[in-house]
Formats: sequence, structure tokens, C-alpha cells
Amino acid sequence: MFGQLGDIAGLMKSAKTMQANIATLQEELKTRRYDADAGGGMVRAVVDGKGTLVDIKIDPKALADVELLEDLIKGAICAAGEKSQEAMKQEMASLTGGLNVPGLTDMLSGGQ
Repeated sequence: MFGQLGDIAGLMKSAKTMQANIATLQEELKTRRYDADAGGGMVRAVVDGKGTLVDIKIDPKALADVELLEDLIKGAICAAGEKSQEAMKQEMASLTGGLNVPGLTDMLSGGQ
């Protein structure tokens, strides 16, 4: 009967370790940068590890066609965000040993 208490204690210790690792990763994600461009480099977007846009560069030549520029901006931001999300998925897999932990993505991204 009491033999299972050791399993619970071990599980609780593992959960606390994972919680500490998640907190550390959340701080690291704020400093990571992922960039992507669109239109052959006409627009370049940079997001942080949580997918928040932190910088955008636009080649002045792209200003000639506003509709095209709008599409290039959206494309660059989406591509950079996808890189950020993929990196987060890899980090989660390493934290959890490949287990699918419901809500962990929201926890890492701050609920965004």
C-alpha cells in the first residue's frame, strides 16, 4: 500500500523539475529571434521565441505596389512565426520526452 507513495513522490519531484524548466524556457523564448523574408528579401520580419513581432524591414523598392507590399509583410511575418512555433514544439518535445502534455504550448507562449 505505501509502496506507491514513492511513485507519487517521484512524480511530484518530476513535475516540479518540469515546472522549473518551463519557467526557464519561457524567459529564454523572450530573447530568441527567428526571421524570415518574402519577395526575395523585399520584406524581412523578425519574431521572438513566443511569436511576437520584434522587427520588420522593408526595401524601399517594395513601396511601389501597396497591395503586393501588404502580402509580402503578411508572408514574412507568418513564415517567421512558423519558425518560432516549430522551435517551440522541439523544445516541448525535449522537455517532456516526446509526451503530449495538454496546455503546455499555451503555458510556454504565455497563453497567446
